[in-house]
Amino acid sequence: MNHRYSRQIMFQGIGEHGQRLLSEKHVVIVGAGALGSAAAETLVRAGVGRITIIDRDYVEHSNLNRQQLYTEKDADMTLPKAQAAKNRLTAINTEVTVEAVIGEADVALLENVLPADLIIDALDNFDTRMLINDFSQKYNIPWIYGACVSSYGLTFTVIPGQSPCLHCLMEDIPLDGETCDTVGIIGPAVQMVSSHQTTEALKILTGQQESLRKTLLSFDIWENETSSIQVEKLKKEDCLSCGEKATYPFLEYANRTKAEVLCGRNAVQVRPASRQFLSLPDLKSRYQQEIQQENDFLLVLDLEDKRFVIFRDGRTIIHGENDKTKARTLYQKYIGG
Repeated sequence: MNHRYSRQIMFQGIGEHGQRLLSEKHVVIVGAGALGSAAAETLVRAGVGRITIIDRDYVEHSNLNRQQLYTEKDADMTLPKAQAAKNRLTAINTEVTVEAVIGEADVALLENVLPADLIIDALDNFDTRMLINDFSQKYNIPWIYGACVSSYGLTFTVIPGQSPCLHCLMEDIPLDGETCDTVGIIGPAVQMVSSHQTTEALKILTGQQESLRKTLLSFDIWENETSSIQVEKLKKEDCLSCGEKATYPFLEYANRTKAEVLCGRNAVQVRPASRQFLSLPDLKSRYQQEIQQENDFLLVLDLEDKRFVIFRDGRTIIHGENDKTKARTLYQKYIGG
């Protein structure tokens, strides 16, 4: 009874067989913000054998009200979220293999972490969500969509070949709108979405798909509203992502934006036109007087009164600028590509 998973094994839905299955599974969590950190901690504590966390961002103090894995020290160090998450999760459960991938999810990166049993969406942008949707269809990997803002949350489990995919639902159901950077968010909304996501995850990982919810669930915990919508009939045979003649359009690199305004942060993220690996030491030697902060994963520079946060994969978040054209010009001027 003192075994770390004893209470979970006692639960009829999991048992000893389910616990063994969990220890053999690999889950990829895309995004290590509020939803990602909550899901990662739940699954690590549950004993899932391998967790890969992919995230492009770094810890800021404004994250700490809802992103449960991080500390003030992580924010002070401008530590990448994936790495900070790994540090904390490894301290929680040394039996689980935790992999930190610092970068933006694209096809090459996702293919590099295969095979995977499940993908959990913990993203803050629809562009990458659609890529995850197409990727899961192409490689027949279940994924769990989740989003939350203010006191509102939304989640849906996508099973390739069975359920409609996110592309199917786009025309009929509004799936994106305001963001936590514009209208705020409270922690309980995050926990509610994550609880539904990780419960569905445990069902999939223990081979109990017959227990899946199969509805698009939404709620507003402040207004005490809940909705569960049957969406089976929304699956489209001609869907380009999951139909009989699927072409997976969102996997094309050319279809993804190269510059993205980070809503509410007065910042733009710029991605290089082609994948590259920057030499941070070279940049440091070039801009010694402009260095604000540095660690093993990124470099922070002060250039033209803008704050450049530069990652090894070439991505750069330019703070103090919200015009994409100007941000790209600054990127080419100081970094190239």
